[in-house]
Amino acid sequence: MSRSPGVLIAVALAAALGIGAAAAAPGSSSEVEPGTAAIAGYRSAVARAAPSVVTVHSAHTVSGRIRTLRVTGIASGVIVGSDGYIVTNFHAVEDASELAVGLPDGTFHPSRVVGADPESDLALLKIDVEGLRPIALADINEVAVGDIVLAMGNPLGIGQTVTQGIVSAIVRKGPTPIENFIQTDAAINPGNSGGALIDTAGRLVGINTVILSRSGGSEGLGFAIPVDLVQTVAAILKTKGRVARAWLGVSTRPPLRGQGALVVAVERGGPADRAGIAPGDVIVRFGDKQVRHAMDVTAVVLGAEPAEHVSIDFVREGRPASAKAQLAPLPTQPAP
Repeated sequence: MSRSPGVLIAVALAAALGIGAAAAAPGSSSEVEPGTAAIAGYRSAVARAAPSVVTVHSAHTVSGRIRTLRVTGIASGVIVGSDGYIVTNFHAVEDASELAVGLPDGTFHPSRVVGADPESDLALLKIDVEGLRPIALADINEVAVGDIVLAMGNPLGIGQTVTQGIVSAIVRKGPTPIENFIQTDAAINPGNSGGALIDTAGRLVGINTVILSRSGGSEGLGFAIPVDLVQTVAAILKTKGRVARAWLGVSTRPPLRGQGALVVAVERGGPADRAGIAPGDVIVRFGDKQVRHAMDVTAVVLGAEPAEHVSIDFVREGRPASAKAQLAPLPTQPAP
């Protein structure tokens, strides 16, 4: 038998408030002393991260046959530098004619794009404000499926909001060779783009970027750009304004045991193939960078230049091996 939404809500409230439950005897251990919080929740994590999560306001000029329209948009962003650097999604600021950032203290500041990277859907903004609180960063190698995470941002422009979920999957491939996502069931809605996915210590795990949905709203399939990729791209954009993408030509996933990146596929004729890398190899070092996690390969290749020669250390059938590879430019993706 189906229930109306009102009945379901009433049942939920009753369970939360203890309505209909047997009364506890005076003096029993189930009593909560006045002034004592029964559940602290994740307030300390939110308090640590909230000052670093901002709102990004954009305006676009759209020219029509009859008149020109000014279309406004809203997204979220994350402070990554005390001197005014902010990371957000590229799609949130693409072709914007005006940008402004709303800080948690209620002030608004004009903003400019320092650099953008469409392939990773990241952009670095700058506002002329000092003394901001940059968000603390998590170690991506410590993030695991099942970890509790919180999504922070400004969904639908209603103001800073926090939703809770877990890490549902890691290294979920996106539509381009360089995108690796953290999947979460924390509610992510329009306006959350560019906001923070944090752990229970208030540290940045990823930048919320996209959802899969039939309705247009959250259905528990949200995706965030991992913090290590965010760090790498932001650092390159700060110094160069753009990312010159190198390509190795491998697909990886975590190995069954230990650290490294297990190669599951090699692009025929690509740099890895020419260097002798094969499926089943476990990459443990790329140049001077240790590879502890499958997502590390994306980050270290991203920081390299096309045509650069790099050494790759890997394990094949239990034995250490090495190879030299010359990276290539990232192939152009076919039109959908």
